[in-house]
Amino acid sequence: MDQPTSPPQSSSKTATAEISAKPYSLINAVQTIISVAIVMATLLTMWTPANLFSNSHFNELLLSIQQTRQETASILSTPTSPPVIRIGIVAGHWQYDSGAVCPDGLKEETVNLQIATLVRQKLLAYGYQVDLLQEHDPQLFEYRAAVLVSIHNDSCEYRGDEFTGFKVAAAKDTAYPERAARLTTCLAQRYQQVTGLRFHYNTVTNDMTDYHTFREINADTPAAIIETGFLNLDRKLLTENPGTVADGVVAGILCFLRNEDATLPVQ
Repeated sequence: MDQPTSPPQSSSKTATAEISAKPYSLINAVQTIISVAIVMATLLTMWTPANLFSNSHFNELLLSIQQTRQETASILSTPTSPPVIRIGIVAGHWQYDSGAVCPDGLKEETVNLQIATLVRQKLLAYGYQVDLLQEHDPQLFEYRAAVLVSIHNDSCEYRGDEFTGFKVAAAKDTAYPERAARLTTCLAQRYQQVTGLRFHYNTVTNDMTDYHTFREINADTPAAIIETGFLNLDRKLLTENPGTVADGVVAGILCFLRNEDATLPVQ
């Protein structure tokens, strides 16, 4: 009779080892989980502002956050500054020729430049950007601005007692006649109110309505030429009170820019 065959000894040892290894791995896993849980609980207990930072550092952090919020709110609440409005002022005959010349040597160019300089200063004080331009200034080509005014004066020659006052004209041919009309109206009425001179409109010449600068600047720029007086009968006002003359021009420009009501004065 054959004897029963015993299983190989090595297989028995391997199985025993596997059975004994499983309880050991399970215990290790449980111990690891418990250990991690204890560490996490400890960290969460310690993770408070008082323990993570010193009091001084924590206060500095709070102040920094508060300051940042205040600065951000200030920036957001600050209104955007409006664009600066540009104005062109031409000093008639400046750096080109003398213009009219009086018997005693007084030159129209000198009077024009003095008045134009004062106009610029006064407009700068209102916050505008103002260009003081020569008679044939290279900048005039395609010049763009909210408004341009060229300042001139009439002859020193005596032509009669009625030749006193000022003249204003815009381009004879313009892309925007309504703006040109409003500009001349504003200049004429306000200048008369400030200076007391009368509007000498019946002596406006083609040299004024066909003024070369009107053809040089950009068509979008409203422009006018003003002769602020006659160098003969209005000389005292023009040379001794140029500030008043400048005030009259400035008032006319502001009237136009601010879209104020104005009516054309009669002669």
